[in-house]
Amino acid sequence: MVKDAKNRPVYVISVAAELVDMHPQTLRLYERKGLIRPGRSSGKTRLYSERDIEHLREIRRLTQELGVNLAGVEEIMNLQHQLDDLQDQFEQEIQRLEGQISQKMTSPPALPAQAGQLDPKDRPVYVISIAAELVDMHPQTLRLYERKGLIRPGRSSGKTRLYSERDIEHLREIRRLTQELGVNLAGVEEIMRLRHSLEESRARLERDIVRLQQDITERMTSWRTLPPPTDDGDYASDTEE
Repeated sequence: MVKDAKNRPVYVISVAAELVDMHPQTLRLYERKGLIRPGRSSGKTRLYSERDIEHLREIRRLTQELGVNLAGVEEIMNLQHQLDDLQDQFEQEIQRLEGQISQKMTSPPALPAQAGQLDPKDRPVYVISIAAELVDMHPQTLRLYERKGLIRPGRSSGKTRLYSERDIEHLREIRRLTQELGVNLAGVEEIMRLRHSLEESRARLERDIVRLQQDITERMTSWRTLPPPTDDGDYASDTEE
């Protein structure tokens, strides 16, 4: 698989450093900070994958082109690793479900109790003045963050902005990044873009898993209701000619 090839650790540190135009000590620093996660050979030699190379190039873009400080880069790469892990978990779940199909399991898997329902945290309830008060910001700041795509408030039927609990969490996170960590706005944009991507990916993958589970249930039901095969290998008919 292409994904497996991208995760395969193949480059020693000197080659990886040359590929991304960095000093090997820089790669070691980024590893200590948790920004990259190289593999190890049986002799404990660091080995970098294509995905690690992509991450290193992204770090260079963030620091050199966007001026994001190291604290901001740590936040961004942590989210990127979460996205990578989520994709890995999803693919493992797909393999597990495919295994259930191949084994023709006798009992269908249970479906999530509230699949497809709107998360209460996503329900838009707060007008902008209340949302601004909850996060100790000026309403104009919230409008600026919306224009930058950092938050995505809903709208009432009369087009009034309405903020959800998740929006409030995002605004508090933005304040932490800017005030506590000193991340510039370009870095905050990258972080929030990844946060939105992570949340959307998690919801989409959960829906896909539910869909696959439903498909398994339907297949199991179909298999259990097939008539028994006849002596010549064909399935028996309900009526005889």
